[in-house]
Amino acid sequence: MDTSNTTHMHTHRFRIFILLAIISGLTLHAQDKVLVETISKEINSKMDHYQSLYQHLHQHPELSFQESATSDRMAEELGKLNFQITRNFGGTGIVGVFENGDGPVIMVRTDMDALPIEEKTGLPYASKVTMKNEDGEEVPVMHACGHDVHMTVWVGTANTLVALKDHWKGTLIMIAQQAEEKSGGANAMIEEGLFRKFPVPDYALAFHVNPGLPSTMVGYCPEAAFAGVSSVDIAVFGEGGHGAYPHETIDPVVLASRTVVDLQTIVSREISPLKPAVVTVGSIHGGTQHNIIPDRVDLQLTIRFYTDDVYRQIIEAIHRITRGVAISSGLPENKFPEITIADSYTPPVQNNPALTHHATSSFSRILGEKNVVRVEPTMAGEDFGKYGQTDEQIPIFMFWVGAVNPEVYAESIEKDISMPPLHSPHFAPDYINSIRTGIKAMSFATINLFLK
Repeated sequence: MDTSNTTHMHTHRFRIFILLAIISGLTLHAQDKVLVETISKEINSKMDHYQSLYQHLHQHPELSFQESATSDRMAEELGKLNFQITRNFGGTGIVGVFENGDGPVIMVRTDMDALPIEEKTGLPYASKVTMKNEDGEEVPVMHACGHDVHMTVWVGTANTLVALKDHWKGTLIMIAQQAEEKSGGANAMIEEGLFRKFPVPDYALAFHVNPGLPSTMVGYCPEAAFAGVSSVDIAVFGEGGHGAYPHETIDPVVLASRTVVDLQTIVSREISPLKPAVVTVGSIHGGTQHNIIPDRVDLQLTIRFYTDDVYRQIIEAIHRITRGVAISSGLPENKFPEITIADSYTPPVQNNPALTHHATSSFSRILGEKNVVRVEPTMAGEDFGKYGQTDEQIPIFMFWVGAVNPEVYAESIEKDISMPPLHSPHFAPDYINSIRTGIKAMSFATINLFLK
């Protein structure tokens, strides 16, 4: 059998296949290039507005569950783009829906709340706002966690996607969420019926500014990104009396001190070293005077974890340790510690690996591979994770956008200078670059998901 013609035909077909693949790749690259250029032009045309919006939001921060004016401004921005808007959803939340033909449903989320911190940046647009907190106390308020950047990028993404609506098909859902800092906003929107009253997203995206990355870069974790968070209150009881006669008392200050030390063994001696966990006693209060031994001391704890089994292990250990301390002191059972665990906790943010890969590929194509870096998970909490833990099992992805001017970042590395962290009164992001980077990354990734 003569195989020379067959071999020639196979070789010819293979060459055609390679040529078509090259042409297809070039076409895709050309389409990417056009889309990237179009996105950049659209962002540049509105940067003055975004800069003004950011400064307005920074100068007018509002505390968790009180974001009324901020919510109105977010609704106003979406209203200019002909979104179907639902106000005051689950509190001060905003849901905007933009239908653009048949295709995937994609949700993009921002948070709106600020912190009870007195700003010390010295910037001309620094916050001078004070508000009454939930206890009725007048406190200073500052966007010290970058939510003003988040909202501006959210608005910029909505503007960009609407301007480029001929490039994609599907339904875009933009949500502005209250109370991320207190970890109640996401749950409130879900319980209000976010996924019953509106289209269920195929994907959900969000980001957070990062004070450890240059403002031209984004960072990502392919799976676990933010830790789960829970709060625990412990009332330690004793038998009070005169400070001169401690032998006639059971001192709850001493019991509380022992408890604080013993709680540290949960992570160091009970949780596997391969499983991240944190148990921090952030507050201890008891007594009124130098020479009085009180009958009660209160502890407030924060717990951080990545898996439910670690969370359960920590809670069990807290009960066992506090009870053991009380027994060893000779307290009767009716004076054993009272432990109150938060009704709900913030789950970890577990990024969907496939969605992460798809989004980071888009980031590399619009920002350049060198500006897309894998980062370590953080023990900070973020209630965005709740959107991925409902019955709908929505794939979620949350990434970081750098907040430090690249030159300042380089100098900080060279001279080993610490940068102000999130929640610092000195936190001042390189907001123009961060906003530009955030809109580029979020818009391009979202469009490519619509085209998936």
